[in-house]
Amino acid sequence: MTEKLMDEARAMILRDLHEWTVLHDPDAITRSFSFANFAEAFSFMTRVAFHAEALDHHPDWSNSYNRVVITLTTHDAGGLTEKDIELAKLIDMLAV
Repeated sequence: MTEKLMDEARAMILRDLHEWTVLHDPDAITRSFSFANFAEAFSFMTRVAFHAEALDHHPDWSNSYNRVVITLTTHDAGGLTEKDIELAKLIDMLAV
């Protein structure tokens, strides 16, 4: 099982995720993405889905027309872990 990030490590790692917001209940990070239209938003979600499946780490997300909201947490660890950070960085690269 992946270990939940503790305070010092967590603060250092989160500094690099500028557009992600920390949530406290659940212990997670979240980010909203906007695209030109539904097709672009759905295409982005598909790209993320293939990578998330390969990592065996799946986001909580929603889509409404051109907007995608993603929340990352590791449920079996009870909060934020390195798996979430790795996926967040990958998502940021896919959003470009």
